[in-house]
Amino acid sequence: MRNTKRYPVEKYNSLWKIYNTVSFWKVMKNFVVIQLARYTPFLAMKNWLYRTFLRMDVGNETAFALMVMPDIMFPEKIRVGKNSIIGYNTTILAHEYLIKEYRIGDVVIGDEVMIGANSTILPGVTIGDHAIVSAGTLVHKDVPPGAFVGGNPMQIIYSKEEMEKRDAKDDF
Repeated sequence: MRNTKRYPVEKYNSLWKIYNTVSFWKVMKNFVVIQLARYTPFLAMKNWLYRTFLRMDVGNETAFALMVMPDIMFPEKIRVGKNSIIGYNTTILAHEYLIKEYRIGDVVIGDEVMIGANSTILPGVTIGDHAIVSAGTLVHKDVPPGAFVGGNPMQIIYSKEEMEKRDAKDDF
């Protein structure tokens, strides 16, 4: 199970209780900031918007590509290390609303991580330093440091040790 906190609900599905969970005005502010950041071509400006208005922890030289969609309700639960790349149209979720409960969890993306385009990262997931997530991956569990993962459902393609062997071969 991912590292999320679970909140049971009764009677109606959890999305009907959305504004008991998070302020309408917070969601509106986050929506505007995220839409601005999604379309701006200036990487430093995106990071400034995320840090200043969404309270995301974003490391230096991290690059969010065009159309990245951070969690609109709990962006402050997202932490991205330094010198990482978040690929085009990636979604990073810190919440999930289900029929009988909702869940909230931190998302931690390490240093020098590469996340391919069109990936989705679910709440409560940690992606270790120097990991690579291939394009179109559903990250539904933790990714070990240095691993290369991909697919839906996500699987480890190469471990850190296997990646180091491949890199050593490429050096010659």
